[in-house]
Amino acid sequence: MNKKLLCLIFYCLSIAFCNLTFCQEQQDEKSLVQILLDIEKQHDVKFSFETKTVETILISPLSNDLSIEQILDHLNRVTNLNFKMLNDRFIVITVKTALNILNKVQQLKEVVIINYLTKGISKTNDGSVKANTKAFDILPGLIEPDVLQIVQNLPGIMSVDERISNINVRGGTNDQNLILYEGIRMYQSGHFFGLISAFNPYLSENITISKNGTSAKFGNAVSSTIAIKNSDNLDNKTSAGIGGDMLSVDGYAKIPLSNKTELQLSARRSYTDLLVSKTYDSYFDRIFKDSELNTSSNINMLLAQDERFLFYDFNAKFLYDIDNTSKLRINIMSMSNDLDYNQVFTSADNDFQETKSKLNQTSYGASATYSKLINSDVNLSAQVYYSNYDLDAKNNNVTKNQLLTQENKVEDFGFRLDLSKTVSEDINFNSGYQFNDVAVTNFEDVTNPNYTSLVKEIIRTHALFGEIEWYSPSRETSIRLGSRISYFGKLAEFLIEPRFSINYKFLDYFRLEVLGELKSQSITQIIDLQQDFFGIEKRRWQLANGNDVPLITSEQASVGVSYNQNNLLVSIEGYYKGVNNITARSQGFQNQFQFTKDTGHYTVKGIDFLINKRFKDFSTWLSYTYSKNDYNFSEINSSTSFPNTIDLRHVVNSSLTYNGEKLKIGIGFNWHSGRPFTAPLALQVDSNSTIEYNTPNSSRLDDYFRTDISAIYKLKLSKGVNAEVGASIWNIFNQTNIINRFYTFNSANAIVEINNKSLKLTPNLSFRINF
Repeated sequence: MNKKLLCLIFYCLSIAFCNLTFCQEQQDEKSLVQILLDIEKQHDVKFSFETKTVETILISPLSNDLSIEQILDHLNRVTNLNFKMLNDRFIVITVKTALNILNKVQQLKEVVIINYLTKGISKTNDGSVKANTKAFDILPGLIEPDVLQIVQNLPGIMSVDERISNINVRGGTNDQNLILYEGIRMYQSGHFFGLISAFNPYLSENITISKNGTSAKFGNAVSSTIAIKNSDNLDNKTSAGIGGDMLSVDGYAKIPLSNKTELQLSARRSYTDLLVSKTYDSYFDRIFKDSELNTSSNINMLLAQDERFLFYDFNAKFLYDIDNTSKLRINIMSMSNDLDYNQVFTSADNDFQETKSKLNQTSYGASATYSKLINSDVNLSAQVYYSNYDLDAKNNNVTKNQLLTQENKVEDFGFRLDLSKTVSEDINFNSGYQFNDVAVTNFEDVTNPNYTSLVKEIIRTHALFGEIEWYSPSRETSIRLGSRISYFGKLAEFLIEPRFSINYKFLDYFRLEVLGELKSQSITQIIDLQQDFFGIEKRRWQLANGNDVPLITSEQASVGVSYNQNNLLVSIEGYYKGVNNITARSQGFQNQFQFTKDTGHYTVKGIDFLINKRFKDFSTWLSYTYSKNDYNFSEINSSTSFPNTIDLRHVVNSSLTYNGEKLKIGIGFNWHSGRPFTAPLALQVDSNSTIEYNTPNSSRLDDYFRTDISAIYKLKLSKGVNAEVGASIWNIFNQTNIINRFYTFNSANAIVEINNKSLKLTPNLSFRINF
């Protein structure tokens, strides 16, 4: 309770400090964003635009005596933007291009909250949140715009074990999120086996996050949708950057090939196989300390150890503006984690044993998208993509001549066709077709004794989708209604999945948001044994088969109200989420139900609260989430509900950021109540064979508390050459947090308690040059 109070006191003090120090407005130039807000109030109009279009522009203040027509004419002249009035109140802002001049301006999703939490993050009228990494300032603990770390600062999104590869959105598991990179579905999202985002942050420019009310064009995931895209516009100038931190080095480049073509390249590689840093030690300890690789060394005396770990990622995007009405985009990517881990140890009877372990996790994919503006009202696009994920593990006991090989492989081929039509100034219509062919292979081979298993499954899915968007003439109300119809070939199942989002502005500064959706999912992750893949990446992908792994479905609804005025945002949102047909094997039980095969569901009821105040160069916020997440299985716990293994009842985040012209600083406090776990009975009747447990998830770990700080300083080296130095400390007070607890037998056949601990104090430094 003291930690929650500390967060609240910190938040109140930060607001008081900002009020006392930064109330004076700059008088010479103002941001275009602020000027647009002033114009909206004075002339009762509404601007619609993409955040990245206007957020970096500064202009001189306008006279209050100008008419709205004179204002728009002036803005058209002093900016590289088009300001077009669609009616008496609604004005669309777009970048001046040949396409804008020759064709009718099409309506954009309206941004209803600018600088949501911090600069570069905004919220739109369909309930989604957009982040532009190019305009992104700073968040506590981050010194680079790490895509999957940014999203965890949003209410209702977090990782219960600090792994990016295990992001939980409103109580859902990570495999229930749809993560798209340039249209490619990703089955691997992290480096260092989940601690670092696998997407290069310096080309991943636009991120869209939908927690609910997802567009009907997205399917096959029952939780959130996270869509990541690189820059999609030709810059017509060369730009590049190189940099590094205490784990890796990276570089990117945008190279114009002609006035119609451009090539974007990015690459990153760790140097952890050559040089060890304090950051590496913290990450390695977090991932490997309680893995199967170290279990043996706990039982035996370790004589020698040799480890080699590295990761890399590569991305290339080709942009071709064929003419004023059509364009082609081609993207390829590859990423990998590679570990060699060799040990020599001696047992209690002085026998020597040598093991050679190897773990490799790779993904590669490609996508090609062609879009054509048929006329001023109709746009057609076609996309084809391929995604490949492969997880391999080999454990070779040289002394006993035993070799264990495991593999989990996913191959995903997809095609989609999208058609959008502007029916009128108030109505848009979107429709399309999507086809997916997903194959999953699980292979296991053991020698001495010999055993081999190879299972390959395939599901082909056809989906039709359509949705209509309507805006009231005043632009104060927007409604999107849609539905997706999917047919799963192998399962012979048809599913209809309606979606809706309603946004209504009232009393000038208040908004009501109502969202809802039905979803389904045919691929999920399961755990056969906790020690599979050395316990590091023990989850393996598996397709629904209609038997012990059914098709997962979900329903979700939410209602929220927000107040946004004078750079003060207050919002509260209540939600319900139900996910059906989950398997016990997908939940990672480490208790009496670890090997139980059963199906059930979980339900989440919760409230997200956020208060965010922005002052000139400061932004401070306090978010709080209360949720109750319960399982209900057919056979487990006598069909009585019990807490989900990732049920966190209370989550609090309090942060303060300063974003000056050269210096940026962020500090944040994170607190949440402990995860549930299952404790053994005090009296064990037959402890030599199995552990006898209490009621499942009836105990809770201690509360989690972590403080992060980061700073970035920008400097100009020469004309056109800029640099920045960054420093961060994760868990600055070196708080010991237990994030998971389970029980097992040791070599003496006694029950031992295993505590998985979070990252300890983890520093990081970075240096970048952009030119």
